[in-house]
Amino acid sequence: MRFKARLKRDWRYWQGLSRTLKRVKSIARESDNLICDDLQAAVDQWRERPAMTFEGRTLSYGELDAMANRYAHWAKGMNLRRGQVVALFMPNRLEYFPVWYGLSKVGVVTALINSQLAGLPLAHCLNISGAAHVIVDADTSPVFEATRALLERPMQQWILGPAQGDQRDLAQALKSCSSLPPDRGVRDGMTAADTALLIFTSGTTGLPKAARITHMRAQLYMRGFAGSTGARDTDRIYVTLPLYHATGGLCALGAALLNGGSVVLRRKFSASHFWKEIVAEGCTMFVYIGELCRYLVNHEFDEDETRHKLRMAFGNGLRPDVWPTLKQRFRIPEILEFYGSTEGNVSMFNFDGREGAIGRVPKWLKKKVNVRLVQFDIETEEPVRGPSGLCIECGAGQVGLCIGQIGTGDARTDFTGYLDKAASDKKVLRDVLARGDAWFSTGDLMKMDADGYFYFVDRVGDTFRWKGENVSTGEVAERIQAFPGVLEATVYGVAVEGADGRAGMAAIVMDGAFDPVAFGEHVSRELPSYAQPLFVRLLPAMDTTGTFKVRKVDLVADGFDPTKIKGALFFHDPKKGYAKLTKATHEKLVSGAIKI
Repeated sequence: MRFKARLKRDWRYWQGLSRTLKRVKSIARESDNLICDDLQAAVDQWRERPAMTFEGRTLSYGELDAMANRYAHWAKGMNLRRGQVVALFMPNRLEYFPVWYGLSKVGVVTALINSQLAGLPLAHCLNISGAAHVIVDADTSPVFEATRALLERPMQQWILGPAQGDQRDLAQALKSCSSLPPDRGVRDGMTAADTALLIFTSGTTGLPKAARITHMRAQLYMRGFAGSTGARDTDRIYVTLPLYHATGGLCALGAALLNGGSVVLRRKFSASHFWKEIVAEGCTMFVYIGELCRYLVNHEFDEDETRHKLRMAFGNGLRPDVWPTLKQRFRIPEILEFYGSTEGNVSMFNFDGREGAIGRVPKWLKKKVNVRLVQFDIETEEPVRGPSGLCIECGAGQVGLCIGQIGTGDARTDFTGYLDKAASDKKVLRDVLARGDAWFSTGDLMKMDADGYFYFVDRVGDTFRWKGENVSTGEVAERIQAFPGVLEATVYGVAVEGADGRAGMAAIVMDGAFDPVAFGEHVSRELPSYAQPLFVRLLPAMDTTGTFKVRKVDLVADGFDPTKIKGALFFHDPKKGYAKLTKATHEKLVSGAIKI
């Protein structure tokens, strides 16, 4: 039976891999076939079919393309040239995808600005984009206006809605623009290695970085998921993730639009509306990131949660403790977890559904892919090197840094980097497994089992050392989230005067009252002593990015100082257990009067 099970598993993996490779094998950096050509081919094939639904309005492929063509002609009319940048600062809406699709038809680059940003982070993204024009709507225009003083250069604001002051009415300008495709000759000389988009990192630990997304990389995302999901022209994919990030804006759209299917787009995620809309719209798939799934399983029962027609959920970051509940409670036949990053050259798929695994590289495939795990020192935050000066590969079950070889001749292994060359250089490791080689550092710690399944452990920097032991914030957070009443938890290390390493601190969002005694009993059962958080902070809500990643930078900066923290704060007293952290206790900790 074990042999048959392995054979079935490998066959399922091979089917998924074959579908994906079939769609991406023709992608090449020197090709003159761009992402807009892929999309145009889809339009020509399925012109009359529904392509996208948003807030009660549905556009066919032909109508979506006509809208995109108007943006292309608008750019030409503004004398925007190939390689110049237009910033797109809007929430999800029907026009979002046609903007960048249309601009790509005339070689103009679109900077997809996180619509959740304001102030300095927003100004930073706009400044480094180099854009002279920004497209906004009624929601984002006031935020942009409030940021003007921080901009390094004047930017012309184009608004989809009534214009005021020095704004220009984009909807009015588009009325005089042709809905026919621009002459393909305007792209003569362009190749798939040219930039199509700028997509910004989440900025969870600092200001966002602009990742350069070439036409080739956009094709890898869109074609790759058109193949990996096995989506068909009858599929309707529910997208609540922001379109300014690759998972929602490229992976999900590619799965639908390159297969003749349709997208059901929502302005933003809502757990209370999720299942009702899935059912009402007849959706067959949805795209997720891990925290979205956690919100769903933490939400109260919804009578529509099993009335759906879903056949697959696909995405990344689904934690092992949420996985079985998501699949069983909501009766989702298949979950396709994948691993990748916006700017990286490492991608993996868990085609055969092993719970908790982010992907797999079977032994028979290892030499043909660019993914490796190398030993990593979390204190120096550098790979461990042997006497030869080269890095040391990890064995089965050993935690290490995930890396991807650059420049193997395969377009999938390219690392196009960020606009900031210094930031790009920091992500490249050299002389890794052979002299002269170059590898992209994902910044993710993982482990691999004997069957080639990869499991995410933590981000570099999120693992800290305490009492001589390595503590994974992700693993600790998982155990804490199993405590009754915990809706969300994030864990990080804080410096304590006179102590080596960093002490664990947990920030928790509770549903109901927090019982420090019961919590102490829980962590003592679930975690070794060195991993039990020394401090606990209660939050009314978690501060997250647009893709639900927790912004730990501010939490770390607050530390455990009760004068900086408004909510309840607890300290794990060795004799009394978890107790309120007072100003007097804090002073004793800082002075060393209390030994930890």
